Amino acid sequence: MRFTRIARAGDGGSAFEDGEIALEQRNVAEGVPAMAVAGLPSSGGVQYLRSAVFDSSAHPAPREQWVVMLRGTIEVTVSDGSRRRFGPGDLVLASDTTGTGHVTTGVGDPPFEALFIPVRADGA
Repeated sequence: MRFTRIARAGDGGSAFEDGEIALEQRNVAEGVPAMAVAGLPSSGGVQYLRSAVFDSSAHPAPREQWVVMLRGTIEVTVSDGSRRRFGPGDLVLASDTTGTGHVTTGVGDPPFEALFIPVRADGA
């Protein structure tokens, strides 16, 4: 499964990187057909976010975290001006925790819903 990482760039800005999580067919419970399964590294608590707007000024991620889009579409702009859109089912690893960060804008009709999954329990 593909995901996009928003990383801190060498110039102090941010950049997109493409990544992939290996899925494997696994039985998750007796009587349930095998499913494609992979883990998202996390030892922190999951946050559910719902908002009528998802617009921001440039900001670094508050912690390294997975963003799993559930509803609506956002557009993320990194410091070189590159933009990508993410909608339901898309995975983003926000790891640009220092520097100028990125800009997030809601696209289309609200509400915007996402899960934020910190990579580490301490939120660092």
